[in-house]
Amino acid sequence: MRVIRATIEHLDMVLSLFCGYRDFYRRTRDEDRSREFLAARLEQLDSVILLAVDGTSDEIGTGFVQLYPVFSSLRMTRAWILNDLFVANDFRRKGVARDLLEAAAQIARKTGAPYLELATANDNEAARALYESLGWVRDEEFLHYNLEVSV
Repeated sequence: MRVIRATIEHLDMVLSLFCGYRDFYRRTRDEDRSREFLAARLEQLDSVILLAVDGTSDEIGTGFVQLYPVFSSLRMTRAWILNDLFVANDFRRKGVARDLLEAAAQIARKTGAPYLELATANDNEAARALYESLGWVRDEEFLHYNLEVSV
């Protein structure tokens, strides 16, 4: 298994994983809209998509992570939000998520970002254990809120 930075040429492979990700979170599987969304991210370079591919074939995507830039006014710098992480069922518990998280940390270091940020469900114990094993620290200082402004 190896991790590469996805480009528009990898769109179909990322799309398959992205739809699996949306299925996992019980969202409507809208492949046309998903394709448009991902193509825009890749073409406009407003996110970084890291793609794990099977070591025996560059045609099999095993997982992906998507990073979005965020700016910190207090630190006066850019950082990254690790917004999406997904591993295909057949490749879970084989180190794919760990490799993707480590590759994301390398992107952050390479771009001079002081930190990566992510959110996960309170009951996602497996993910939380993985994050903590890699040095991620739960934020105990701030509460995060969301405001839905459209349907």
